[in-house]
Amino acid sequence: MIKRSARLLLSLVMAMAFALGGAVVTAGTAHADGCYTWTRTLKSGATGNDVKQLQIRVAGYPGYNSVLAIDGSYGPATTAAVKRFQAAYGLAADGVAGPATQAKIYALQDNDCTPAHFTYAEMNRCNSTWSGGAVSAATAKANALSTMWRLEALRHALGDRPININSGFRSTSCNSAVGGASNSRHLYGDAADLGGIAFCTLAKEARNHGFNGILGPGYPDHNDHVHVNQGPSHYWSAPNCGI
Repeated sequence: MIKRSARLLLSLVMAMAFALGGAVVTAGTAHADGCYTWTRTLKSGATGNDVKQLQIRVAGYPGYNSVLAIDGSYGPATTAAVKRFQAAYGLAADGVAGPATQAKIYALQDNDCTPAHFTYAEMNRCNSTWSGGAVSAATAKANALSTMWRLEALRHALGDRPININSGFRSTSCNSAVGGASNSRHLYGDAADLGGIAFCTLAKEARNHGFNGILGPGYPDHNDHVHVNQGPSHYWSAPNCGI
């Protein structure tokens, strides 16, 4: 709680100083935590790893039936995602990731870059190494991080009601043990089986938050959870929910 309160206080201070035009506060003047700090304001036309880091954190705001490319290029889709993120948190929705927007992200992220309400431990109950899946351990962990930021956006859109991750990354052996499909996206680290909120509510809202795959009630073996993933193919099926 102390760490979270400190980040929230920093967010308020930076945002207030920016709103007042204070010259002492610019993007990157203070590290919010041990994860990442931007050193410039980002806007349309910018490129680089700092843009990619921003995209990871706003990828849950691409709009209905859309996916934001994490490519390090600040184009129209990134601008639109930033605007939706800003609007969701009561910021001026100008599509420019300046001090106030960055401060809000700092307030939402922990030292390991995960968003406030999700953890690597939740996304990987299989092993501690992220190894043994369909991709390298580093890629699986990076995919899990991107998934969690999408889930943070989904959670916020549902009134900040807790969402449970019942299953995330699986190695081949873990996947076999639970009877998972041989090509399961869980093997890539970019899938999560969700509960804690009415399944149809989850499935319907997930359509707005950057998931290519959504499976839920009415789809075989998915009546007790909602599955979301970032796979390369668009496939939604939750017939009992009208999807």
